[in-house]
Amino acid sequence: MTNRFRVSNALIRRFEDLGLSPEAVLRCAGLPLTLFDQERVLLTTEELFALYRSVEQASHDPGFGLKIGTEDRVERYDPIAIAALYARSLRDALQRMARYKQLTCPEAIHIAEGGDECRVRFEWLLTEEDEPSLLVDICFAWVAEIARRGTANAVRARRIEFKRTEAERALYEAHFGCAVAFSAPQNVLVFDQADLQRPFVTHNADVLAIVAPQLEAELAQQLAQLSLSDQVKATLKKTLAGQRPELRAVARELGVSTRTLQRRLSDERITFQQLIAEARRELARHYLQHSSLELNETAYLLGYEDPNSFFRAFQQWEGTSPGEWRAASGHG
Repeated sequence: MTNRFRVSNALIRRFEDLGLSPEAVLRCAGLPLTLFDQERVLLTTEELFALYRSVEQASHDPGFGLKIGTEDRVERYDPIAIAALYARSLRDALQRMARYKQLTCPEAIHIAEGGDECRVRFEWLLTEEDEPSLLVDICFAWVAEIARRGTANAVRARRIEFKRTEAERALYEAHFGCAVAFSAPQNVLVFDQADLQRPFVTHNADVLAIVAPQLEAELAQQLAQLSLSDQVKATLKKTLAGQRPELRAVARELGVSTRTLQRRLSDERITFQQLIAEARRELARHYLQHSSLELNETAYLLGYEDPNSFFRAFQQWEGTSPGEWRAASGHG
């Protein structure tokens, strides 16, 4: 996975529209002053975080991230936002966001449905740092804006959960139109699950027929650079949360038949069950080392219906319990 974020030139226009000097931001972040003059702007995760921390400092506005994430002009939407806005429903929009986001950067959007809630979480995959608060605001405002526009203001978030300590509660509650919790284990945007079914008034099949195939082609090209085993694991990691992993679903995601997928995995001398175990093990180590999730929550995100099944599997993988491994890794 390449540690490169593609930064849209539209971001520079947003800075200027909101009265912030791009040069001042770059200088504060320690980045080249000619960065935004490049045709294709690529930043590492660390550089991106530095950029947004400098925006936070230079703006002197606690709502600046919300303003950046709430773009009123659809002509400035990037292809991923367009594909989401013209989707069939909120669920379709969220799934497209999560699917196509991997084209631009080493960042994942996790969508977990459970009970009467749908929890949306962003994860930066190649860093142990906490993301800047302003970047969290941008991401959540972006998703909330797509939901609001797509349903003509019929859908608002049910709840926002921030890891940060309490600050500007009234600002966030007014913007998102929902309750906001602070000092939470993770940054999570929560919708009512019933709202996922709502059709988008902005749905446009003709626009999707233009945008989606191009995004799918780019995605296929990116995946083609991986071995089939790596492609299956990458797909599993995106879809494990709260679900039983199925060969048929992964085959559909990769655009092949179930029989073809089984045959090609056999050619690589590996089974689907082995890849599930590898994906779960890699994700388990990541969650235990880089998050404060409860062990039961970790089991859910790994697709286990019973936490005890996760505990037994982890003991087999690592020779110790998840709690003991977490403590030994320094995150206890």
